Amino acid sequence: MTAPKPQPGILDIAPYKGGEAAVPGVTKVHKLSSNETPLGPSPKAMEVFKAMAGELHRYPDGAVEQLRDAIAGHYGVPADNIVCSNGSDEMISLICAAYVGPGDEVVYSQYGFMMYPIATMARGATPVVAKEKDFTSDVDALLAAVTPKTKVVFLTNPNNPTGTYISAAELRRLREGLPDSVLLVVDAAYAEYVSRNDYSNGMELVASRDDTMMLRTFSKIYGLAALRLGWAYAPANVVSVLHRVRGPFNVNAAAQAAGAAALKDTAWLDKARAHNDAELARVTAALTKIGIKVVPSVANFLLMQFPKGGEQVKAADAALRQRGLILRGMTGYGLPDCLRLSIGTVEEDDMVIAALTDVMKA
Repeated sequence: MTAPKPQPGILDIAPYKGGEAAVPGVTKVHKLSSNETPLGPSPKAMEVFKAMAGELHRYPDGAVEQLRDAIAGHYGVPADNIVCSNGSDEMISLICAAYVGPGDEVVYSQYGFMMYPIATMARGATPVVAKEKDFTSDVDALLAAVTPKTKVVFLTNPNNPTGTYISAAELRRLREGLPDSVLLVVDAAYAEYVSRNDYSNGMELVASRDDTMMLRTFSKIYGLAALRLGWAYAPANVVSVLHRVRGPFNVNAAAQAAGAAALKDTAWLDKARAHNDAELARVTAALTKIGIKVVPSVANFLLMQFPKGGEQVKAADAALRQRGLILRGMTGYGLPDCLRLSIGTVEEDDMVIAALTDVMKA
């Protein structure tokens, strides 16, 4: 008998691996591998989530009207230009389903989100990598990578796992340098953490063009990663296409309600941002002092480069895990001499600093 065969190229895809959450033999674990907020979700969002328990037999609102209205009010954009999804991962897949096919190309930055090539290859298209400069997306390299086959350019800004960003001027230069037929997707998953005056999340480009869209998520600063909730702000022509390929009930009811409640709790958002601002600066200074190169970050994580390379990374990872601290290895991104640290609580960050101080002394 002949087993069912997947489409060409599917078995060439390396499955995405999320941050680890357990260490064998260690009871108390501190997960600092997935860029989750250490403060957790808004208490108001948790209350709304609990209240949904008695409604689990009901289908969610397929139009996601309440949440789209909440997003529109919060950001000052039209609700009709918002599409919600089961996390940003789904939105990336929807984009590729709608705009990419065999023979096409999708361009993304060297250390961009791994879901870009996965979603691209799942549609039989070719992912094209543009080299970065100093761990930062390079507009010239991105533009040089574009060919007549290019359908989509993904830009994570700020970037993950580097934490770097390109300015509003550079973002506009990228858009203006691309053919109008190429969809520019600005993935601004960490935008809420950025306080730089020259940063843009891409909203103004979306508002003025029909070839650009922005992605956002509730998984990071809002702390709703378990509910899988993302959204896109896009021009009407793109919104119309996305509604044709998304599932009719792709966002669950609890996620919709919790997301709307989280948006209203601006005090909790401010608290999460203030914590990150303080810890990002403190941990960066401490790690730099002990001899680890830390890439300047505007997000809620730090990319650490170890001076003695991969062997030192293995030693550091082992030492951290002995203390129940799980960071993210970067070999899959082509950075075997690096670890990525998600900013944690003050206590967790102190534990990381202490562990790495011992490693650097060895």
